[in-house]
Amino acid sequence: MAAAPDARSGPRPRTALAMSAQAAAAVLRPPALAELAAVCDLVPLPVLDDFTTERAHAVLAETEVLVTGWGCPRLEASVLARAGRLRAVVHTAGSVRGHVTDACWERGIEVSSAAAANAVPVAEYTVAMILLSGKRALERARSYRSERGRTDPLHTPPAVGNYGRTVGILSASLIGRRVIELLRPYDLRVLLHDPYVSAGEAAELGVRQVGLQELFAECDTVSVHTPLLPATRGLVSGELLAAMRPDAVLVNTARGAVVDQDALVQVLRKGRIRAVLDVTDPDVLPPGHPLWDCENALITPHLAGSQGNEWQRLADLAVGEVARWAAGDGFAHPVRRERLAFLA
Repeated sequence: MAAAPDARSGPRPRTALAMSAQAAAAVLRPPALAELAAVCDLVPLPVLDDFTTERAHAVLAETEVLVTGWGCPRLEASVLARAGRLRAVVHTAGSVRGHVTDACWERGIEVSSAAAANAVPVAEYTVAMILLSGKRALERARSYRSERGRTDPLHTPPAVGNYGRTVGILSASLIGRRVIELLRPYDLRVLLHDPYVSAGEAAELGVRQVGLQELFAECDTVSVHTPLLPATRGLVSGELLAAMRPDAVLVNTARGAVVDQDALVQVLRKGRIRAVLDVTDPDVLPPGHPLWDCENALITPHLAGSQGNEWQRLADLAVGEVARWAAGDGFAHPVRRERLAFLA
């Protein structure tokens, strides 16, 4: 394995931005760029969104740290051949699988990701939807708007509310763990299914580890946080959906293809369960897709992840990582090659 060069040019590493111009404008606004420039020798804009140009070749030849984002071209071996001084990649979003290649790992390039920062709003969305679903807030608001009159609250069914409800977490990912943490103040029982988490570790998280079938059969709400891998495609099967309690809620903020979507449509049409879907397969459903017509499914446009002012959190993490690397302290949020297969 060829090792990356050990020598750095100085305390302020030469740093370039590689992402789409739109991503840079959204995530790295002028204050963030100023903070980044304070800890490194930042190559002036425009960003690199094409590694085949003469300018890109010249910039890559001098770059030690590449700050990447959505729209970054793939760092193939041919690109790295022109980036002999590149030592580190700091990604301002979650998954690095779209642009960090085997050639990067073989070169010994260090990689950091803002996945932990991006997990925060996803977990916040998830917890909000769990609590709102427990109160049937969205359905009751729709009924209130239609009827223009309130029903007697003393006639509220006992199943409505969040006291003592059972919430299931499918996979203790970064987001899954954050959801568990945010649920602690509430009077909820939390179960977990994750084959890579021991009973002891689950106890430390404050949850009970259960089997996959039990998770779906026992929980009032199941929240999906499983990365999409060949082994997890369609993991939430028709059998599991059919095993859910009447009026239970499926929340999916992971990847649409983790759920057998055809089976989900069939179960929703029967009115047995409800669903909150921030992701679907495909990510934007065709206008005629039957999920649109399921009134017991709330479909949101993949908005749980960082948006708007939440992008500042991604920028802050990236600036901090460049500063740590420049100081020789290593990354606080490294991406390990051996864990890449388990990341979303």
